[in-house]
Amino acid sequence: MDKRSQDDTANEPNEGSEGIPAPDGPANLIDTDYVIGQDNITSTKFGIDFDLHGKVFTVSSLVILFFVIVTLAFQNQVAPIFNAMFSFLTGNLDWFFILAANIFVVLAVVLIFTPLSKVRLGGANATPDFSYAGWFAMLFAAGMGIGLMFYGVSEPLTHFGTSLAGDGGAPLGGAEGNEQAAAHLGMAATIFHWGLHPWGIYAIVALSLALFSYNKGLPLTMRSIFYPILGERVWGWPGHIIDILAVFATLFGLATSLGLGASQASAGLHYLFDTPNTNVTMVVLILGITLVALGSVLAGVDKGVQRLSQLNMALAFLLLLFVIFVGPTLLIATGFFENLLGYVKNLPALSNPFGREDTGFTQGWTAYYWAWWISWSPFVGMFIARVSRGRTVREFLIAVLLVPTLVSILWMTAFGGTAIDQVISDGYNGVQDAALELQLFTMLGQLPLTAITSFVGIVLVMVFFITSSDSGSLVIDSITAGGKVDAPKPQRVFWALIEGAIAIALLLGGGLTALQTAVITTGLPFTLVLLAACYAIIKGLMSEPRSV
Repeated sequence: MDKRSQDDTANEPNEGSEGIPAPDGPANLIDTDYVIGQDNITSTKFGIDFDLHGKVFTVSSLVILFFVIVTLAFQNQVAPIFNAMFSFLTGNLDWFFILAANIFVVLAVVLIFTPLSKVRLGGANATPDFSYAGWFAMLFAAGMGIGLMFYGVSEPLTHFGTSLAGDGGAPLGGAEGNEQAAAHLGMAATIFHWGLHPWGIYAIVALSLALFSYNKGLPLTMRSIFYPILGERVWGWPGHIIDILAVFATLFGLATSLGLGASQASAGLHYLFDTPNTNVTMVVLILGITLVALGSVLAGVDKGVQRLSQLNMALAFLLLLFVIFVGPTLLIATGFFENLLGYVKNLPALSNPFGREDTGFTQGWTAYYWAWWISWSPFVGMFIARVSRGRTVREFLIAVLLVPTLVSILWMTAFGGTAIDQVISDGYNGVQDAALELQLFTMLGQLPLTAITSFVGIVLVMVFFITSSDSGSLVIDSITAGGKVDAPKPQRVFWALIEGAIAIALLLGGGLTALQTAVITTGLPFTLVLLAACYAIIKGLMSEPRSV
């Protein structure tokens, strides 16, 4: 990799331009003649400004629009195709997704303990752009908000039930007939899917993007990570393909989350107000919330995303506290540490990619989750990169790995543990028998103030929906604008509308299976991209000056 000092490039056009700050203090910039946005098409039509990377935007938008139209036009025909694809991919490639996720986590953890962790993102003298409170709120809200709402009760309950029965979907063979062992195993399996592995994936992508943009002076886009491998070819079709794959993965990963959010919000409204729980309701919800999200998109990161993220965290924290203090408080308090130890104890077995007998669990759950997180990684990683300038690599990795993992364990312990306790101690099977999207509200129905807490739950799902949509729009717009972070706002509006359209198309074209299939299909090629990025990030960090 060709390098030069920051002082040698102080007046060149690709440094500090297009909204990307120049490195603050010593940093080794990459020696390239490429200027951010040089391949863009800049125009004004009907009073609307456009600034687009011609090839990436055109290919991405046309393929996505074609997919939406075909899926909506041939709903009955595409559903069996989605089912067959999901079964094939998870049945044959679960080991690949598990192995790849392990590599990402191991790399992230190892980097913390190496001298490379002293590198500061944004230059040796850079200072953080956001406070810890604002930073943590945006990390968590962007990372997995809707997922925690949808699966916080349903997944621990499901793994508890399959473990108790000892059927094919049980993690690690289950604990047939033993309620306490099944509960512990169910919680460990749930935390496995929401702990270090997803955040290890996000951390690697975010760290790579931040390093090559803020320290190396390259555009804030996925192709920049691969400069150590591709050199100047990264600005040609090899780079175009990487960015296009990132757009596809991000859009379908987001659409899955939006689809889950819409189905849960619809179920919650039906539970509280007896509104119809139909596809029409879900489509109306997606349309309405997408329109609300546009306002946040136009407000930008500081005013829109950060404020909504902080609102999310406040509401989520209040709901969490309510469940802890009104639910089985002692069980939750002791369960947090028991579940943490159970997670650590079962982690080697759960993360083993080979020779597994619990294929119902690895194929139906783990492979889907890892593909989902990988699909989300361009979106979450780029968003985390944008708000993490000024942090050291060690500070960054510890925060991104540990803080959300511990919060996820507490959340799953409170919500999932309360639901399991209702089954074991109270003999209440209603929560276990309810549909997945309704189990949160059924659990809350056994606690005081049901109407209020359920309504807060619906609001949380909707606000998480909005923050995911506007955060994703900012990221996809940056990719399709050639790495510019301050492209015209109408482009963000376009992508916010496209996200909603994909979610609607997938819901109508096959429901949850269609959403899961889209994630697996786009996550597969992008997994290969991220594995190559692991080499690039080490090369990039080795060339950087380190803080004392």
